[in-house]
Amino acid sequence: MKFFIDTANLDHIKTAQDLGILDGVTTNPSLMAKEGITGNDAVKAHYKAICDIVDGDVSAEVISTTYDEMIAEAHVLAALDPKIVVKVPITVDGLKVIKTLASEGIRTNCTLIFSPGQALLAAKAGATYVSPFLGRLDDICQDGLNLIEEIREIFDNYDFTTEILAASIRSPLHITYCAKLGADVVTSPLDSILRLLKHPLTDNGLAQFIKDSSNLK
Repeated sequence: MKFFIDTANLDHIKTAQDLGILDGVTTNPSLMAKEGITGNDAVKAHYKAICDIVDGDVSAEVISTTYDEMIAEAHVLAALDPKIVVKVPITVDGLKVIKTLASEGIRTNCTLIFSPGQALLAAKAGATYVSPFLGRLDDICQDGLNLIEEIREIFDNYDFTTEILAASIRSPLHITYCAKLGADVVTSPLDSILRLLKHPLTDNGLAQFIKDSSNLK
């Protein structure tokens, strides 16, 4: 399973990259705003800065909602760097955009997926990735992990090459279960990735090793 980090924070991206496990980055207008990145030129420059750090795909989201505007914006984003994957919402116009971009060889990440039917349509249109939002489903008492399982079954039934990019990750358990269910990618905040490293027995064992090794000097 590939690990993406879901952030626009360059320090967090560098930290994840230095861990040696980072395969890409996803971000969105909300995450950009959280870092104080506003205005078209600043946003484009920030995407370029992210691409300079990572080796893998970087999802850059369109903010327009109509077909013509999304296509124009997608072309600008895709031209920034070969690593850019254009992030498009699952709407009627969004689906048309994904189809057009796929025919042009531009990779896409279909976002805001909340049902297997939406994922199926995005895959049919030629999306490179679909992004089911686990945490937001959990927030309204629906099973986000079940969505991953259902999409995996559908994609395997028909050999779709579209990758399942599990998003809206709330905890390390989400990451582990997504791996068990066969998600191709998980995108997560840095905190959840780092918490995968933690276990009290590891901490206790290391402390004991350090204590015992001091007696050998």
